[in-house]
Amino acid sequence: MSLACSRSLFFMAFTAAALALGVSFHLEYVVGLKPCGLCLLQRGCLALLMIVYLIASVHGPRRFGSFIYWLAGVGASLGGTITAWRQVLLQSDPQQFAVCSPTFDNLFGSMPWTCALRRLFEGDADCAEISWTLFDLSIPEWSLLFFVAMLILGAYQLLRHVWVACLRPLSGESSHPAIAGD
Repeated sequence: MSLACSRSLFFMAFTAAALALGVSFHLEYVVGLKPCGLCLLQRGCLALLMIVYLIASVHGPRRFGSFIYWLAGVGASLGGTITAWRQVLLQSDPQQFAVCSPTFDNLFGSMPWTCALRRLFEGDADCAEISWTLFDLSIPEWSLLFFVAMLILGAYQLLRHVWVACLRPLSGESSHPAIAGD
């Protein structure tokens, strides 16, 4: 993979993540939707994904660095996919919640972060509420589609790096017989 191709692909992924993050802020501050705890976790995964791809596009890494950046992007995408999937499952059965959970600040301020994350993934009435749809898909469903697309892109690039590395000879010989024979 050439340096220009790597940089442009990282920049396009960064742009997509920045647009998705911009849409989430637009829905919160302009439309007036209040994000729940799982929405904020998805936003954090999206911000992490955006930062990784921004650094990668500015850095312009070679093969190993590119592999590390794609691996970090897959990790952030996987975290966002799991969080969005959980919220989609919670929205499919909203009757299971009778009470609301404490606010995000109170949750992380009063208990260890591992317990707070577990409590967030258990869900509450705010996470199960569908407050906005586009083409009959809720915000977590759109988020899930985006994270799955980023996960597929990152996994494809990782597999491509592994494939290219496996095709390279280990002995230092040329992998092109025509050039080696000249």
